[in-house]
Amino acid sequence: MDYEEVKLIAGNSNPALARLVSNIIGIPLTQSTVTRFSDGETQVEIGESVRGRHCFLIQSTCPPTNEHVMETLIMIDALKRASAKEITAVMPYYGYGRQDRKVSPRAPITAKLVADLLQTAGATRIISMDLHAGQIQGFFKIPFDHLYATPVMLNDMRARFEIGDNLENDLVLVAPDAGGVERTRAFAKRVGAGLAIIDKRRAGPNVAQVMNIIGDIEGKRAIIIDDMIDTAGTLTNAAEAVASRGANGVWAYATHPVLSGPALDRIESSALKKVIVTDTIPLSEPCQASLKIEQLSVSGLVAEAIRRIHTDESVSTLFV
Repeated sequence: MDYEEVKLIAGNSNPALARLVSNIIGIPLTQSTVTRFSDGETQVEIGESVRGRHCFLIQSTCPPTNEHVMETLIMIDALKRASAKEITAVMPYYGYGRQDRKVSPRAPITAKLVADLLQTAGATRIISMDLHAGQIQGFFKIPFDHLYATPVMLNDMRARFEIGDNLENDLVLVAPDAGGVERTRAFAKRVGAGLAIIDKRRAGPNVAQVMNIIGDIEGKRAIIIDDMIDTAGTLTNAAEAVASRGANGVWAYATHPVLSGPALDRIESSALKKVIVTDTIPLSEPCQASLKIEQLSVSGLVAEAIRRIHTDESVSTLFV
C-alpha cells in the first residue's frame, strides 16, 4: 500500500492492536495526541497533515466506554476539519452494541444513538467485528464492513484440539443460550464437531435458574462459543452445567474480553480449562497474568480488511 494516500491513527483504547496493524500493513501510525484538561474534557491534536488522505482511526469503544466513545467522536471531528478525504472508524469492539432494541416502554436504543453520533461527527465508513446484533449495521447510512474473528479462532481450535482433515473427533461445541446457536453451529460445521445448546429457564419467581442441555455432552471435550464475556456469569454457569453432565473438559472461545467486575474471579474458580479471547479489547494486567486466559490477535484480519477497502477489493471473501 502507498502510505502517501493512507493514514493510520490510533486512539487510546487499544494502542497495542493499532501498532500490530501498523507493522503488518507497513504504514507508520500518524502522530496524534489525546490529552485531558483538568476538568476531564478531551483534547485531540493530529500532528501530521491528513489533507486529501484516507484516514483509518483504530479505536475500540471498550471500557471506560463513555471516554472512548467521546474520544472517537472528537478524533473524527479533528480529521474532518483537517480536510481528510475519507474517515473510516475501525472499531473492533462496538460499545453499547447490546442496547440494540427497546427492552422496556421507555428505554433508549443506544446502539442507534452511537451510530448517529459517528456519522454526524464525520465518519464515512465503519469497520467492526462480531457485533452483538448484526442488525446494528442497519443503523448506519454509510458503508459498514462487519468482520468476523472466526478464521482466527478456527485456526487456533484446529491446532489446539488436533483436528484433522477427516473431521472425526470427540468435540462438541456448546451455545450458551438460544441466541448463540447460529454462531456455534457455523463453528461446529467447520470443525466437524457435535452441537449442544443450553436452555436456561426459571420455574417461577425467586427460583434458581435451571440449565437444560440439548445435545450429547457425556465423554466429549466441550467448547463454549460466545461473542463476548462481560461478568462471566453466563459463561461459568454454562461451564459448570456442561461439566456436571460428564464432559471430558470444558473450554471457551469468545471474541470480546470485556471481563468486568467479578469476571476474572469467576473464571479462575470455574470448571473451565482455558478461555481463549482476542485482542479487540486489551486485557487488564490481572487477566494477562491468568493461566486460564489466552489472547489471540485479530491484527492480521483487521490489516487485510483495511488494505482491501483502500484498494476496492472484496472484504467478504476473507470469510469464505
